[in-house]
Amino acid sequence: MKEIKITDIKGIQVGHAQDSVGATGCTVILCEKGAWAGVDVRGGGPASRETELLKPVNMVEQIHGVMLSGGSAYGLDAGSGAMAYLEEKGIGFDVGVAVVPIVCGASLFDLVVGDPKCRPDKEMGYEACVNSESGEPAEGNVGAGTGASVGKFLGIDRMMKSGLGIYALQLGDVQCAAIVAVNALGDVVDVDTGGRIAGILTEDKKALANSEDIMFEEIGKNRNVFSGNTTIGCIITNARLTKSQANKLASTAHNGFARAIRPVHTSADGDTIFAMATGEVEVGPDALGALATHVMAKAINRAARMAEPAYGLPAARDFE
Repeated sequence: MKEIKITDIKGIQVGHAQDSVGATGCTVILCEKGAWAGVDVRGGGPASRETELLKPVNMVEQIHGVMLSGGSAYGLDAGSGAMAYLEEKGIGFDVGVAVVPIVCGASLFDLVVGDPKCRPDKEMGYEACVNSESGEPAEGNVGAGTGASVGKFLGIDRMMKSGLGIYALQLGDVQCAAIVAVNALGDVVDVDTGGRIAGILTEDKKALANSEDIMFEEIGKNRNVFSGNTTIGCIITNARLTKSQANKLASTAHNGFARAIRPVHTSADGDTIFAMATGEVEVGPDALGALATHVMAKAINRAARMAEPAYGLPAARDFE
């Protein structure tokens, strides 16, 4: 296996736009020629767009983009910017009187980090698409990861800054990448060592504590945690998959969440993974699932390590 860039996958564009003062942003993954796609939504608090059409029983086979954004449910408006961008280029399904681009999306809850009235909108989504036309996408406090944070079981005072991470590998002719904005209730764990990278802070804020241990101690209490956290991401591959296989790939990639986030898929998270397959090469679906799990876990680790301290929150680099 060798590391590659996410944009090495033919036909894929990735772009960010953000308001660093308001602490929110969006990230778009475009495939103008269309990608076979699937999705798996877990956790109890999702904010999502066009996920129903990705069910295998429904008609649409391919999509043209995925929009990941902050702003909670308000941030779903960023997807309209991607639709406008694609429509201007004549990309979408021809319905006779117009073309209709298919843009799926999911949003994370970052309203408590910066200005709660600052949210990704149609204009920001369009800007992300324009930015996807040039350059390799950045990581850390950018795009959907701008206002991301982790370790929130005890509230704002004990949480840490997280961000957006990307990791991509090539195995033979098969390319597989993950892009993820990590905004979990729980902690981020190093998938190689098992040590904690970022998460809930000790009371003196000089070290990392353990969210699971704290939750176990309070198992008899019904603590009111944030109503929305959510880690959102996308697996991108050049593999040839059916719609059903793309959905299974998205489902399998949640194992990467489980390897790198503890606890994960809580009632206060709306964890969502999309899958996009460009259909270039044959692949063994189960082997691809294992590869997707690996790249997603590594991307989550990068999201924590690439984050910079911001908005009064420390980041992993402050403790490593």
